[in-house]
Amino acid sequence: MPSIARYRPAATGWFTSTRTNNGNQCVEVRFDGAAVHIRDSKFRRDPAHRPAEEPVITVDAREWMRFLAAVLAGAGADGQLGAEPAGGGRMKVRHGAVELTYTPGEWAAFLAGARDGEFDRAPAPA
Repeated sequence: MPSIARYRPAATGWFTSTRTNNGNQCVEVRFDGAAVHIRDSKFRRDPAHRPAEEPVITVDAREWMRFLAAVLAGAGADGQLGAEPAGGGRMKVRHGAVELTYTPGEWAAFLAGARDGEFDRAPAPA
């Protein structure tokens, strides 16, 4: 399980894995209090402008940590937030009707960062 010392603060800007080779194509995450936002860095923008074209997935910290544990265990899906193969080596992350699709390289960089605890987020106190 992730070390509490690696948890990021309650609020961050958008960030990616340090294993990402090209900052323009990767899984991007932002912590905002109890919320965790996930997007594809190919869609850097203000989400209020074109949400249908440039989706953001938002979950709470507990669901995010369950998701990380599931993908690191190779399960890919746990709860409403899940990941599944999208063909051609790509991986799809979905939450309800919102889907984000990542290339094999993008997903590998995300998993490497997740293994290092870069995306760990302590659940907010109840």
